[in-house]
Amino acid sequence: MSSSVLYDAPGPKARVRNRIYTVLGSLAVLGLIAFTLYRMNVKGQLEPEVWNIFNNAGVRTSIRDGVVTTLKVFAVAGVLSLVLGLLLAVARLSEHKTVRWAATGFIELFRAIPLLITIYALWFLFLTYKNGLGVVGDNTAFWALVIGLTVYNGCVQAEVIRAGVNAVPRGQVEAAYALGLRKSQVMTMLLLPQAVRSMLPTMISQLVVTLKDTSLGYIITYSELLFAARTMASNIIVNGENPITAVVIVVGAIYVALCLALAGLATWIERRGRRAKTGIAVAAATEPSVVDGTD
Repeated sequence: MSSSVLYDAPGPKARVRNRIYTVLGSLAVLGLIAFTLYRMNVKGQLEPEVWNIFNNAGVRTSIRDGVVTTLKVFAVAGVLSLVLGLLLAVARLSEHKTVRWAATGFIELFRAIPLLITIYALWFLFLTYKNGLGVVGDNTAFWALVIGLTVYNGCVQAEVIRAGVNAVPRGQVEAAYALGLRKSQVMTMLLLPQAVRSMLPTMISQLVVTLKDTSLGYIITYSELLFAARTMASNIIVNGENPITAVVIVVGAIYVALCLALAGLATWIERRGRRAKTGIAVAAATEPSVVDGTD
């Protein structure tokens, strides 16, 4: 029986104990689900009329528009956060103290400020100076949400990329300098490709966080998915009550599906990267040549 250094294979008693814990945990989860369904049935949340609202064309349109606006914010903020993270990581690894300290201060500042405060402050700033910021136009909530997500997640992505760069063996850097490569060439041709490849799962995991954080847009009345769900749940009345539970379940399932799709993309990219044939191919062995020692 093989065992890992970090994990001891369980013995007979431990396996029995683990099976018991698994059965008890499964029963607890099933009991919680059954109790939840029972309470929903008592409150009338399982009535067909409650769930029939999703057959309404207006409700489906509101959910569709909410998903589209959520994905639009995520797409813009996700790309900008990766670009900002790359720039901040390079700046923090710079040998110039002024650039390194400025990048470090920027990263530590916006990582420490709660994201909701950043978004709300940007929204208030755009509303106050709306006439002077022609670029913002009527999309103040959109740009406040996008810039807030970009700044916060860009700082996190910068630390992820920096950790990947620092994980590259120092001997490779020294060999690159010995070959005559410049600092910019070492960074772009050696360090960054290896750092991005090794930290890609973590970077995409942070993109999942970016996707979920788009729900903070409802605080500044941006019409993303959560704001659309809140509006529907407040305006629709079924059997004398607002169908809040049904709307929350459906919208929550949509968020879970989006995050699982992004996580699946990360897994696919990681597996594809492992199968990629990179590096210098080894030359095939040949027959040794015979050297004639005669003059």
